[in-house]
Amino acid sequence: MASLCLNSLPVPPSSLPRKPTETSLSSYPSLLLHNNNNNLSDLKPIVVSGDPPTFVSAPGRRILAVGDLHGDLKQARSALEMAGVLSSDGQDLWTGGETVLVQLGDILDRGEDEIAILSLLRSLDKQAKAKGGAVFQVNGNHETMNVEGDFRYVDSGGFDECNDFLEYINGSEDNWEETFTAWVDVSERWKEDRTMSKSYWGPWNLLERQKGVIARSILFRPGGLLARELARHAVVLKVNDWVFCHGGLLPHHVAYGLERMNKEVSEWMRGQHEDDNIHKKPFIATRGYDSVVWNRLYSRDTLDLVDYQDKQVCSILDETLQAVGAKAMVVGHTPQTIGVNCKYNCSIWRVDVGMSSGVLNSRPEVLEIIDDKARVIRCKRDRHSELQAAAYT
Repeated sequence: MASLCLNSLPVPPSSLPRKPTETSLSSYPSLLLHNNNNNLSDLKPIVVSGDPPTFVSAPGRRILAVGDLHGDLKQARSALEMAGVLSSDGQDLWTGGETVLVQLGDILDRGEDEIAILSLLRSLDKQAKAKGGAVFQVNGNHETMNVEGDFRYVDSGGFDECNDFLEYINGSEDNWEETFTAWVDVSERWKEDRTMSKSYWGPWNLLERQKGVIARSILFRPGGLLARELARHAVVLKVNDWVFCHGGLLPHHVAYGLERMNKEVSEWMRGQHEDDNIHKKPFIATRGYDSVVWNRLYSRDTLDLVDYQDKQVCSILDETLQAVGAKAMVVGHTPQTIGVNCKYNCSIWRVDVGMSSGVLNSRPEVLEIIDDKARVIRCKRDRHSELQAAAYT
């Protein structure tokens, strides 16, 4: 397929300077991610602000954005290998050095290896930090749905994995981090043992299905082990001059406060409001068509948006970016049948390509950002060719 290269596309001019309104790193508790690698590096340490992480200063780093994975471990590995951050020898080793990887949410549902992917990313984050890099995740609508107990889109294998995982952790004598990060290495064996069992009838085994539903409820309910794991991640993340979120950020989200939204979602997932008379659900971030995880304003074609025209959407996007002090936004959520692409003078990048076999089973693609230049990586053989690229000044 011929490549389309859009070189040196500038960010649209703005009447107001794009300065952060609430992104001063000095205003928040900060965490320095030190490079423990023996090789000397000229890059400054990564500084993370907020709990969960909201603002990240990663000077000089290569940034990668990976879209929705929906329980497909094989495709997830393919995307990460293609991007050069995961070893291809099956050892699941971080090979990205000081790269910063951002996964855009929707790891859950539609596939049978959801927990294994969460385990893999947690393991890679630990390895990356030792090399001066980092792995971040933002939660999507399918993460929040599962914490709410909405299991409509769970694959039958997803329930089985929850049952296996709960049994696995109950039998483990290691601490949570060691137990959790090891799951990706042993999950395949658990799956094989289960499917080879004489008593296993797959989705027709109603007793096993009921056990799977119960196990999933235990793990993902507010305060559950996997809900608390999801609570470590933001719904909006700003890395340098780029904003990452699953659905899309709007001006009223910025006015509400990015760190405030992230904190409220995290506290809800941790079950910190269970004793309240009214269970507090962070509506502005997780509920409603224009919430951060559900918004499709930027990821759908304008023809599908009855109430909006291109100029209106572009104006809303520009206002949002000015308010948060960013050059561009990266979103997932809506599968792009044409692959990773940008719109509105490349102020928005859409990176959900539906790579999971439970969605479109399309070839993996990854967005790469280096020195404020963005391009799409689509396969190994033309990894260094630009499918679509833009430069930001």
